[in-house]
Amino acid sequence: MSYQLTIEPLGATIEVEEGQTLLDAALRQGIYIPHACGHGLCGTCKVQVEAGEVEHGHANPFALMDFERDAGKTLACCATLQGDATIEADIDEDPDAQVIPVRDFLTTVSRIETLTPTIKAIFLKLDQPIHFQAGQYVQVVIPGVEGSRAFSIANSPAQVQASGEIELNVRIVAGGAGTTWLHQQLAVGDRLQISGPYGRFFVRKSANVPMIFMAGGSGLSSPRAMIHDLLEENSQLPITLLYGQRVREELYYDDEFRALAATHPNFTYVPSLSSEAEGSDWPGARGFVHEVAKAHFGGTFAGHQACLCGPPVMIEACISTLMQGRLYERDIYTEKFLSAADTSQQRSPLFKRV
Repeated sequence: MSYQLTIEPLGATIEVEEGQTLLDAALRQGIYIPHACGHGLCGTCKVQVEAGEVEHGHANPFALMDFERDAGKTLACCATLQGDATIEADIDEDPDAQVIPVRDFLTTVSRIETLTPTIKAIFLKLDQPIHFQAGQYVQVVIPGVEGSRAFSIANSPAQVQASGEIELNVRIVAGGAGTTWLHQQLAVGDRLQISGPYGRFFVRKSANVPMIFMAGGSGLSSPRAMIHDLLEENSQLPITLLYGQRVREELYYDDEFRALAATHPNFTYVPSLSSEAEGSDWPGARGFVHEVAKAHFGGTFAGHQACLCGPPVMIEACISTLMQGRLYERDIYTEKFLSAADTSQQRSPLFKRV
């Protein structure tokens, strides 16, 4: 059984299968509804039900409060239809966004590499080509684990086209069933199902301004793909990557970025360590990413576009620093994957993009 869903202000009508979420149905038709966690935790995908009935699903009561439910609000990531319906979503036009419907893909694990004590690179050979924009992510179905897990594609579209592989950088999370399985049980030759691409974290190339990338932890994946994409297109705009880890052994792809900086005059690489032992032979910057960025740019960021990817606390600190340095919402783009623990952390009320 299926139902008809009309999405305003687009006026588009799509078919939604029984039990399918509104968000999944829209994305599979190439219609982007703003979203973040995908699990009913953050409230980013909140929409207004103008007509018809929906089942709210497992929406977190803090992300969708009782009075909002009474007013006809729902979360597209977990709401399902009870019949034909009309919703109104906060959909912005973006000239740089490509219309790419979400699809399902079967993959084979072709290799697994250890990048740091907590991060592995997992390479998935695709049964069929995937079209995506550098910076987007996929959802991975993990055997025996409820739901799916989101991971950014760490290589560029050109690299994926040439190799037929996508690379995912997976950090093991203490107590996390999905990342634990991927680290401890996944083996070369295993088959995995993924879906994608998802997200609107990509370079707004039409802006034609210098780029700042700020990344922490395994948040390097998206910026890595975006930087390779820009350099492969022979972009001459200044590109700066500020990448932070706690200690030197956690700093991965360091040699790669140093080599890129040596061969591309317009690319600057600034690695930093926040907890490196005093007296070590680390010659680079020390401190958190936002502190190092402020020092590197002299506290002024006007005239740039910034892409931030990493833990929510890091992103909030970077947003504050950038805005103090005269860079504003229209020029700052963020990517962060929210867990239940993250919902208790402060989140900037100014930013809808995730």
